[in-house]
Amino acid sequence: MMSTTAKQSAGNPGHTNSWYAASANDKRVRPALTGEITADICIIGAGFTGISAALELCERGYSVVVLEAERIGYGASGRNGGQIVNGYSRDLETIAGRYGHDRAIALGRMSLEGGEIIRSRVARYGIACDLVDGGFFAAFTDKQVREMAAHKAHWEKHGHTGLEMVSKAEVGRYVRTDRYAGGMIDRLGGHIHPLNLVLGEAGAVEALGGQIFEGSRVTAIESGASGTRSQVRTAGGAVSATYVLICGNAYLAPLMPEIHGRMMPVSSQVMATEPLDADLIESLLPADYCVEDANYILDYYRRTADNRLLYGGGIGYGGNDPKDLTGVIRPNMLKTFPALKDVRIDYAWSGNFALTLTRIPHIGRLSQGVYFSHGDSGHGVTTTHLLGKILGEAVAGHAERFDVWASLPNLPFPGGRTFRVPLTMLGAWWYGLRDKLGL
Repeated sequence: MMSTTAKQSAGNPGHTNSWYAASANDKRVRPALTGEITADICIIGAGFTGISAALELCERGYSVVVLEAERIGYGASGRNGGQIVNGYSRDLETIAGRYGHDRAIALGRMSLEGGEIIRSRVARYGIACDLVDGGFFAAFTDKQVREMAAHKAHWEKHGHTGLEMVSKAEVGRYVRTDRYAGGMIDRLGGHIHPLNLVLGEAGAVEALGGQIFEGSRVTAIESGASGTRSQVRTAGGAVSATYVLICGNAYLAPLMPEIHGRMMPVSSQVMATEPLDADLIESLLPADYCVEDANYILDYYRRTADNRLLYGGGIGYGGNDPKDLTGVIRPNMLKTFPALKDVRIDYAWSGNFALTLTRIPHIGRLSQGVYFSHGDSGHGVTTTHLLGKILGEAVAGHAERFDVWASLPNLPFPGGRTFRVPLTMLGAWWYGLRDKLGL
């Protein structure tokens, strides 16, 4: 069993040794930036946010350069659970209570768009990323079922008609386990191979004339005065650009401490079994929906195209990983599916996502020509696609939706960088205890 993230993928250098890296459609290594070049826009980070923005801007006719410190999809974009989960890490009712009815309405209008962008691009560019529709939210208790029903009613006020409650007797249509008291399906949810998605989108960027440089860690950003170009420097070269988009997320440090200091890297662990007999995997997940449970520290899992069970869970505040990844995840998998006790684990890996204090993404400007987006707080697959598109819109002169997001408070963690991890862990312990006690 593999239980460390230190190993690199033998067949896909520069990536962690995940099932995604092993099964990537495109394993080409792009060259690093050398020399000085000029573009309309320079984007830092070739994950979902950066590539989504790049594709939006290339489609609008701009010249775009993307600088990636490692490989395309190296971070959370190429390591996550691959689930299309609509909405944000905080529900629209909470957003209304915090930021007012008008902002909740505006964010509600955008809340399904991330999934729509993914499906549109997969169709338009013929991206092979194993797209499957349908998601199931699993409830352990009657209280969680009631909370889902309230969540459904509130979503429907914002136009989400794809939700349907599931009774305990009906759970077996989606997942064969006796752990759940019921749940809710989202017909507008789904799952994908995330690394193949971002690689396919990157290929579309390049086909439209965009340039992507890997192994090109940014060392400095020299922001130009009003009306002048910024200089984005790497060890091997520089990009002169009218606009700079910073999309490094949890892997941004130590660049731009004014951004990174307001988010916390958090690791989540994932593993993939050996390929299972087709009848076995279908008996466990008969609808081929992805699943996530309703606990504060949740488990999430799904079938893969080659009949593996991909199972994720656990959390490491500050980006710290347990020594034995499978030791964290496997016991929960066996609680859900005891029949898999003798199944081999072929891959185990982790990846960091960026958590904000509000659990709402931060998006804004550092100067007239320098924009940023980060902190999707565990709902990144869809939100990154939305916010990347919105960054592109803002650069193109249509900043109405950007301004809604930029108006949301961007708050530091209590205790600063020294105490943000222990204080957050204390809060997570409390909510985890409530889950265990069914409160």
